[in-house]
Amino acid sequence: MTGRHRDSILRVDLTRGTVERERVPGEWRRRFLGGKGLGARYLYEELAPGTDPLGPDNLLAFALGPLSGYLPGESRYAAVTKSPLTGTFLDSYGGGAFPDALAGALPDCLALLVTGRADEWTALVVEDGDARLRPAADLAGADAEATDAAYDGAVACVGPAGESRVAYATVATDGGDHHAGRGGAGAVMGAKRLKAIVARGDPPEGHADLRERYERAYEESDVGRWQAAGETVESLDFANEVGALATRGWQSGRFEGAEGIGVEPIRERAVGREHPDRAVPGGFRVETDDGESVPRGATTMSLGAGLGIDEADAVAALGATCDRLGVDVISAGSAVAWAIRAAERGLIDRDLAFGDPEAARGLVREIATRSTPLGDALADGVAAAAATYGGEEFVPTVKSMELPAYDPRVAPAMALAYATSDRGACHRRARPIEAEAFAAGTWTDAERVRAVVSAQDARSVRWCLVGDDFVAETFDDLGAEWLAAVGLDYTREELARLGERVWNLTRLFNAREGFDRTDDRLPEPLREPLDGDEARAIDPAAFERLLDAYYAARGWGENGLPTRATLARLDLLETADDATPLDDAGDDGDDGDDRRGEP
Repeated sequence: MTGRHRDSILRVDLTRGTVERERVPGEWRRRFLGGKGLGARYLYEELAPGTDPLGPDNLLAFALGPLSGYLPGESRYAAVTKSPLTGTFLDSYGGGAFPDALAGALPDCLALLVTGRADEWTALVVEDGDARLRPAADLAGADAEATDAAYDGAVACVGPAGESRVAYATVATDGGDHHAGRGGAGAVMGAKRLKAIVARGDPPEGHADLRERYERAYEESDVGRWQAAGETVESLDFANEVGALATRGWQSGRFEGAEGIGVEPIRERAVGREHPDRAVPGGFRVETDDGESVPRGATTMSLGAGLGIDEADAVAALGATCDRLGVDVISAGSAVAWAIRAAERGLIDRDLAFGDPEAARGLVREIATRSTPLGDALADGVAAAAATYGGEEFVPTVKSMELPAYDPRVAPAMALAYATSDRGACHRRARPIEAEAFAAGTWTDAERVRAVVSAQDARSVRWCLVGDDFVAETFDDLGAEWLAAVGLDYTREELARLGERVWNLTRLFNAREGFDRTDDRLPEPLREPLDGDEARAIDPAAFERLLDAYYAARGWGENGLPTRATLARLDLLETADDATPLDDAGDDGDDGDDRRGEP
């Protein structure tokens, strides 16, 4: 084993200006491990129901895992907080140089826990196992690239969108090349007047043989070859092929201009790759008039097809604008698409049209700075803007989070994944569309439920380890073997239960905030046929039956709340507090030895 176990946290109180070290309770480390799980445990323990996400009492955790710095693939950190966009539990993940530097700067820590609000813009400098606060007022208004350049070290920061508390502002790293994007962790950071965290540390060393073996196997796998060839930009080509590419504000499933913004034109314009010295070299670097950009699949799908823009250069430039301002590209693209449709319908008085990248860029800037009434309304999300102006039917949301550009009308399991995600509509919790879309309508509800539940649990484990998703999904034994290498003994069965335990814990957090079955809804736009094909619409009654099957598989009641028996089986019954509603209809009150049934 190399080094010591991570067993501590640094607690930063911005109101008091203090930094204190604490030991993580041993039981918490064992049962929740790190990353998402440990962040969720602290959030559930320390936040009162109804806490204002943008108030000083909200907790913002920058969480690592017990294997941070060692795992193969690109390192990650987890930003865990209560979302200002959805009001739910939020975990969002960022990569780049920052996670490795943070792991090296805090060799025995699993997380930075930040509370309070500073009197002025502040930076937190982390090195040599400790942290200190420094003034950052001179960086007020600076974008992600300028903020990154102002410091010697790896930087996680907010841009103007975070400062303006845009509900989907990001935490940017590597000057905007990487983002903890969805759900507004950047708004929470901005509300605390924390402009940047600067980490100065070398990645931990050790386990080179194990890492090399996994990385070599990954490079030779189908997923590794896919990433090396096109990174996630190829997602647009896949979605367009199967007719699931949300186009022009969800009005079609295919984009006639897809060839102009797919993987080939992005590859042709690339001036390099993120990691040219690796076999899996990362995203494509593209020069734009707004600086260098690394467009991902979400960029081309949401800002390209979603806005009817068919020129790769224009899409990359619009993505670069979002990256520098620190705003989530999926929510930003959805906001602009909603505004265009609202203008077409006469709900707002603006000169906006699909296929106009300059107008889109101008509106994104208005959103990031809240500089106009429309920008201010859209900064709180599509659902909030629609509540003011109308047009709820234009762009689908779940728990107020805008859907990614995979249209689930070609794959009902994807609709279930969106509806039941713990942070709002999210394709990273489960993405069954890749399998169901090619199954030609042959999947049963039982298969859909199994696909969603298994993915949600498996990814919860990966995010407790805070590992690279693409590497981890290739090897079932990644977690157990790696944990054994650092002296932590877990079986595969224990890790599977860990994933289910963490998924139930975040459900408890959301239930305490008032979320239940009524929030796991099918968005109105998805009830309409896609491209005029009656077979490509989701029947509400069929969706409710699918939701029933999902709840049964989870061991939850008909209202979508965990039961005492399920919590007892997962060692969570004593964790649940009196303010959290449980659904015990049909619960026989036994000791929890029953096992989750198949759907």
